Amino acid sequence: MNPEDALKVVIRPYVTEKTFDLIERQNKLCFLVDIKASKKKIKSAIETLYQVRVASVNTAITIIGKKAFVRFAPESSATDLASKLGLV
Repeated sequence: MNPEDALKVVIRPYVTEKTFDLIERQNKLCFLVDIKASKKKIKSAIETLYQVRVASVNTAITIIGKKAFVRFAPESSATDLASKLGLV
C-alpha cells in the first residue's frame, strides 16, 4: 500500500486513559480509521506509515467513528511508537 492510500485509511491516533493502559499492558495502540476500512487494509496502512510489525487488529464502531485496536508484534513496541507520535 502506498503512503497516500494509507493516510486515507488511518485518520489519527485515539488517546484516552484506557488506551494508555493498553499501550503498557498489551502492546496495543488505538486509531480512528475510515469506516469502510477492512482489518487487512488497516494492518497494511499501519505497517506502511509507521514501519512496524502488526500482530492483530480488532475494530469497533462507536459514536465517534470506527476504532482500530492494533496489537504489535513483540519486535515492535507500542510505547516506542506512542513516543514518536508524541502521545506519551
